Amino acid sequence: MTHYILAIDQGTTSSRAILFDEKGARIGQSQQEFPQIFPHDGWVEHDPEDIWSSTLSVCRSVLKDTGIDAQAIATIGITNQRETTILWDTETGKPIYNAIVWQDRRTSEFCQTLSKQGLGEKVQAKTGLLIDPYFSATKIRWILDNVEGAREKAQAGRLAFGTVDSFLLWRLTNGQSHKTDATNAARTMAFNIHTQEWDQELIDLLGIGDVLFPEVMDCSADFGVIDASWLGAEVPVNGIAGDQQAALIGQACFTPGMVKSTYGTGCFMILNTGDEAIRSEHKLLTTVGYRLNGKVTYALEGSIFVAGAAIQWLRDGLKLFSDAKETQSLAQQALNDDSVYLVPAFTGLGAPYWDPDARGAMIGLTRDTSVADIVSAGLRSVCYQTRDLVGAMAQDGATFSTLRVDGGMVINDVMVQFLSDLLEITVERPCVTETTALGAAFLAGLQVGLYQSLDEVALLWQADKCFEPAMEKGTGDTLYRGWQKAVDRVRTRD
Repeated sequence: MTHYILAIDQGTTSSRAILFDEKGARIGQSQQEFPQIFPHDGWVEHDPEDIWSSTLSVCRSVLKDTGIDAQAIATIGITNQRETTILWDTETGKPIYNAIVWQDRRTSEFCQTLSKQGLGEKVQAKTGLLIDPYFSATKIRWILDNVEGAREKAQAGRLAFGTVDSFLLWRLTNGQSHKTDATNAARTMAFNIHTQEWDQELIDLLGIGDVLFPEVMDCSADFGVIDASWLGAEVPVNGIAGDQQAALIGQACFTPGMVKSTYGTGCFMILNTGDEAIRSEHKLLTTVGYRLNGKVTYALEGSIFVAGAAIQWLRDGLKLFSDAKETQSLAQQALNDDSVYLVPAFTGLGAPYWDPDARGAMIGLTRDTSVADIVSAGLRSVCYQTRDLVGAMAQDGATFSTLRVDGGMVINDVMVQFLSDLLEITVERPCVTETTALGAAFLAGLQVGLYQSLDEVALLWQADKCFEPAMEKGTGDTLYRGWQKAVDRVRTRD
């Protein structure tokens, strides 16, 4: 009998459901984009009802398309855009405000105030994070301060906080389960990654103590059971992880020193550091890689806010092409000299700069600059930002000769080859490039016994293609120096 695992992958621009068998083979997939809301400069929101309806729709669609009944699903795993913040009324189940997305910078001024109060050291020591609008805690504070009646509901014990995984779990279980996992909790700026508990001191300092925080579980755990009304049968949820940590699992980076980089809306590089929570001296984040059977595996992470979103902007904003698949042929047509650089700081710069007030720029344009040159600059910007992260990790003492990549962008051979050339290391692309969903499936499968160990999961990982450096020595360094000069022109702080 085939055991099926349903993975829910709720991302920044779309919701996706993928059905896997126990070997990690994809049986079917459904995906649905939903609207992005930009109320002001640097603000990014989603309607939580769009998140919910699109998620439910793709789950139903993949079952219908494959002809597989919900009763045949052994377990469900959820992976999600991290940090994105939702507060909802526990009596009605309705959110009191839009979801404030991880890219949102509206709390920049409040974060600067916290930093000036000298709280940066305390926050980093407890959470592994830097004080930044990126994380959930200051978003919670903003909603409490700016939505009429929010604090009163919180004080009455009626206001629940959750990242997207918690909100979906609440809805899927009809309010029976208010839980999250350690990787999502670790991205809130309110969770102590050493004690593995919500940090009451930080919660009180931020003035968010009245909201109902979810119970924090292992990544593989009994999170709850989906009500039969949604898919036609009760199905247990047994795996949850934030999207980047789910990709770490899906890429089978289980040994300290292994590293993966995911190229979706943003780009996120995570290095497995094992039992040790390494504190970065170069503005990387110390975080939870995964937690299984109560044991934490730590990681070092570099976060880039805009990767695939730059290509989406070139497509939808500038109308330079109609389908992202066209970018490979366009990049091949480009002159590819070092004249044009796109710095996609649309919502500030992430690691290692952490400059929320920086804004994007295109530099080096001439009369003969073509659409192909601009598209190539967009693709290369992702690779340059990755080198920023690799450099920061190297300064923190990390060494590695191979990088595993995944996400929607890595089907572009031209981009991945340039990445290998620029980093001067081997880049491995797996057979299943959407490893976030696969990681969620593996976590769920571990809990219900479809897999007995991480070693068994690692054997299922397969490389599709390995890219080796082929660029003339020194050329990559020259191109990268041009990138550094371009970035310096948009930065607002050292």
